[in-house]
Amino acid sequence: MISKLYHVKSFIQNEASQKIIFIGSGIICLTPLVSSPIALALGFIIAVFPGNPFEKHLHQYIHLLLQISIVGLGFGLKLNEALQAGKTGLMLTVISISTVMILGYFLGKLFKLDKQLSYLLSVGTAICGGSAIAATSPIIKPSTKQVSLALAIVFTLNSIALFVYPAIGNALHLSQEQFGLWCAIGIHDTSSVVGAAAKFGNEALKIATTVKLARALWIIPVSVMTMFIFKNKESKIRIPWFIGWFILAILMNTYFPVFDSLSSSITVIARSGLNLTLFLIGSTLSLQTLKTIGLKPLAIAVLLWVTISAGSLLYIIY
Repeated sequence: MISKLYHVKSFIQNEASQKIIFIGSGIICLTPLVSSPIALALGFIIAVFPGNPFEKHLHQYIHLLLQISIVGLGFGLKLNEALQAGKTGLMLTVISISTVMILGYFLGKLFKLDKQLSYLLSVGTAICGGSAIAATSPIIKPSTKQVSLALAIVFTLNSIALFVYPAIGNALHLSQEQFGLWCAIGIHDTSSVVGAAAKFGNEALKIATTVKLARALWIIPVSVMTMFIFKNKESKIRIPWFIGWFILAILMNTYFPVFDSLSSSITVIARSGLNLTLFLIGSTLSLQTLKTIGLKPLAIAVLLWVTISAGSLLYIIY
């Protein structure tokens, strides 16, 4: 028995075997057998036990695959649906972003946290997680450790949201529209927003994707505001250009009849790409990364997240 366990351990620790396990698991995540939360969990399990042999090279591909998948989801939307979803979420988006940014400032003062780290957590929670952190980091010039810490906290809370939100939505019997809007407002990162909404239903997915991407455009005015707060007018603003391709996909699906027969296949492929994206994100989370999270920044991030989650849910229901 001990001999068998030793051989299994040796196989797992072998780099070639790690690559086989990783690639095989990724392929499984492309099938309908694996849901979004399971894909994320599987990636995390791979990172903890066999290990991720590609970790250093994945980050650029994760962002690219996520963007391609989201553009693909655009072919499942008509223009009138997108406009209605954007209109529905506009007021809630403005209120939520303002609330989180103001509350984050005062919580940072209360907990005596570094201004840069506090701001990264606030903007990551307020707009779109890692993308907002990446966009504002060159402006406020935090340390590498602060950026890594903010990303680790946001991605950890995203992972939890991917499991918790659908469970709460089902328990409260939320409609597809209510749940999609709640995901878009309450969950940080676009990947987890789309993943949670996809698990809940197709209508929820359409609304969540549209409102979340409209929310992501707030990176631009918030980046401008950040320049004045931190007195750094020389930095360049990172614009999420892929949202333009998402809009183009909606227009093509609306005005070109040829896509009527193709849209369902494209969205199926896009959802498979999203599952693979979540698997890759999960594979970059490790116990070592989680251990670096300090109590104060975690407390601020959780308070911000609970506030925006509970507040937006109550707004949507009542």
